[in-house]
Amino acid sequence: MTGHQARQVRQGWQSTNLLIQPGFRFSIVDSLITNFHLPRSTLLLLVSALRSRESILAAYREAVTRKYRFFSYGDAMYLP
Repeated sequence: MTGHQARQVRQGWQSTNLLIQPGFRFSIVDSLITNFHLPRSTLLLLVSALRSRESILAAYREAVTRKYRFFSYGDAMYLP
């Protein structure tokens, strides 16, 4: 993890009311592999928190142009 102090992740079970959205400061995650999500979904908020709105919209435009499949069994994207 370049530029970040390593943090330990442990298995466990807990609940949270955390909503990850643009402006969220990640402390461990620096990349993500995810599907293309529905508009106005909390999952779309999550990916928008990891990358800029403009880059996410560009990826979605590309996916539509190339006729990628969306939702749970669709194509995926890598956000470095």
